[in-house]
Amino acid sequence: MATKVDGVPGPRNNGHEMAPLNTRARGDGTHGVTIMLSPPDRSSIGSRDGAGALPDGDPDRAAWSGKMQFFLSIIGYSVGLGNIWRFPYLCQQNGGGAFLIPFMIMLILEGIPLFLIELGMGQRMRLGALGVWNTIHPWLGGIGISSCIVTLFVAIYYNVIITWCFYYFFNSFRYPLPWGTCPQLNGTEVEECERSSETAYFWYRTTLDAAPSIDETGGFKWWIVLCLMLSWTVVFFIVMKGIQSSGKVVYFTSLFPYIVLTIFFIRGITLKGAGAGLMHMYTPKVEKLLEPTVWLDAATQVFYSFGLAFGSLIAFGSYNTPKNNCVRDVLLVSVCNAVTAIYASVVIFAILGYKATLGVDRCIQVNKHVLVKHGLLESVHAENAEYEHVMAGLNSTMLKDWEFEKCSLDDQLSSAAEGTGLAFIVFTEAIVELPGSPFWAVLFFTMLLSLGLGSQIGILEGMLCTIFDIDIFKRIRKPYVTGVVCAFCFTVGLIFTTGAGEYWLKMFDSFAGTIGLVVVALMEMIAVIYIYGHEKFTEDIYQMTGTRPGIYWQMTWRYIGPAIMCCILLSSILSMILRNPSYGAWNGELGIVESKAYPDWVMGIALAMIIAGVLPMPVVFLLRRFQILSVDLDIHQGSIRRNETTASTKEMIDEDDVVSPDLPPPQSLAATRFTIGDFDDDDDDDDFSGPALGGPVNLRSDSDDEDEPPTMGKMLAKQSANTTTASSQQPKQQQLQFKNQSHLTPSVLGATARKKPFRMEVVDF
Repeated sequence: MATKVDGVPGPRNNGHEMAPLNTRARGDGTHGVTIMLSPPDRSSIGSRDGAGALPDGDPDRAAWSGKMQFFLSIIGYSVGLGNIWRFPYLCQQNGGGAFLIPFMIMLILEGIPLFLIELGMGQRMRLGALGVWNTIHPWLGGIGISSCIVTLFVAIYYNVIITWCFYYFFNSFRYPLPWGTCPQLNGTEVEECERSSETAYFWYRTTLDAAPSIDETGGFKWWIVLCLMLSWTVVFFIVMKGIQSSGKVVYFTSLFPYIVLTIFFIRGITLKGAGAGLMHMYTPKVEKLLEPTVWLDAATQVFYSFGLAFGSLIAFGSYNTPKNNCVRDVLLVSVCNAVTAIYASVVIFAILGYKATLGVDRCIQVNKHVLVKHGLLESVHAENAEYEHVMAGLNSTMLKDWEFEKCSLDDQLSSAAEGTGLAFIVFTEAIVELPGSPFWAVLFFTMLLSLGLGSQIGILEGMLCTIFDIDIFKRIRKPYVTGVVCAFCFTVGLIFTTGAGEYWLKMFDSFAGTIGLVVVALMEMIAVIYIYGHEKFTEDIYQMTGTRPGIYWQMTWRYIGPAIMCCILLSSILSMILRNPSYGAWNGELGIVESKAYPDWVMGIALAMIIAGVLPMPVVFLLRRFQILSVDLDIHQGSIRRNETTASTKEMIDEDDVVSPDLPPPQSLAATRFTIGDFDDDDDDDDFSGPALGGPVNLRSDSDDEDEPPTMGKMLAKQSANTTTASSQQPKQQQLQFKNQSHLTPSVLGATARKKPFRMEVVDF
């Protein structure tokens, strides 16, 4: 937009050229103009009602096609692999059923409050992570950047797990299952498989072809490279059009895991030993609650199971209607997440109980052969009662010399693993024992694929939504940007297709998405509650839901939640400092997993990832605090008009720019007005952060504290009392025109001083 002064075109305004309008030219030091902003040019990707502009937020923003689509999307994102292979292990290690007590407490005090903050802010502002934090205050823009960087790290390695699931899924159609027996070489079993187990050999040697250490890559494994390419291709086609494409897939990725879990539950509870597995898992060990690590594990599990601080929940909330009851959604998803974790634990340990029982039976058979060999038992088919009677009469010397195995159900169940060990080694061993094992293997890995894809969709949606908050990317079609992001992630992810791929994944999982996410979550809570203001956020929730958050929300938002986040952050840092970080490396000669310390150069990479995830927050703060990074007002997308014109100013503007009181307001435009105060001369050089870069108009009124930074809350604090009408031709006028003021008389100027002060109003269509 060009400015005309006396009819002569001037340079294009970028925000700082507005200074002449902000000077005190009259006795009362007031001026006023109306800024009328038209929607930015961009490709429409959907609308809430399909007809017109949204009442607030981005009028071109995508929207959910229905409540069910939103609910399934957020369930698919929140309920992930951690509910299957992390929560059961934590219950087993941290007091069984007693672990449910700290888990539920942390869910109520930490997970649900932060969940509502992210979902509510996204819905209120209808922006992604970067736009939300820029709007609260330009100095906080680094929170969105940090969230995007950490999410990128997680997205890169999370898709590798989907890659492994694809490989196992394809091999599940073979009969017998390839991990059910050891391969033979010249009629004898491979020694490495004999020393370990069939499932461990298939995982470490056949699937990964694991290197002996992270220092030795072992080259790329072409079968893993192809599966990685397949997984990123699938993810690309799911998310390439945003929720318009991913919203259809969530009906499968969210519902199918529950169908599979129910099938496994019905089958599992009918198996021998299922009750023993459940008793082992859920028998409460109350004394464990006295250990601080149990509470820390519960808080960490709640934090990661909800997928907090990724920016995904903010993105999902931004696609909701402004009057959606986000509090109800948060409570429903939280209950569903907790119930799913408990339900999955029942299924897992019912089947693991069956596996442990079979292991004890095999152990007893081996010991019976030893007893028959020494003439203490007549037959290997003798009853277990007779076997136990004979074993009870043996002394310690016999037990040691005759090499009896210890047959303990508790020992078998206590060997249950977590993460990839549970999914690809322990549980696959249990599947082999089931009749029709290929069918159960296909079901199990299809379920893991659904859970993984559901979470990956949410992770990428949060990252892409943040990217599209940046003005330059709004002009590029979403499939192109999505394709570039997926191609980049695939290229970086090739490091996980080497022989040391699993070791790298463990390193990324331990460092890339831990400290960075907790810091982002802590800053989010501080930004909303203490900078945006808990009173204003409470009012926002009331305006959206009709219910005002009470004492529970206020206490958890303001005190308890930040305290828990600080405890998690400090414990994570201390754990990394006090414990020498290590990883499990496969020793093929011994057939076991050995613990090895990370090399210094790998720890350097880990430290760099942590810094990369945290550094944008202080950097953006400093750049904008000291005006090194300026974000200008995107004035070229609107037109500036005078409002409350008087005799002293009417002649200053063109007749076309005068707002006629006789004209009715345009019916097709929804205008929102906000009154902005006048400006001091000293504020002419202030930074004006505009909508194009996701920031607010950085303005300051006379009532503001001179030492206090301008915030969006101050800018929107006072709503205009008067209603200004506009002709239907106003949006087309894009110029501010000034005319010669030489004809103004002293009497006219004197009358002007007695008139009502002018106001600046932002009119958003």
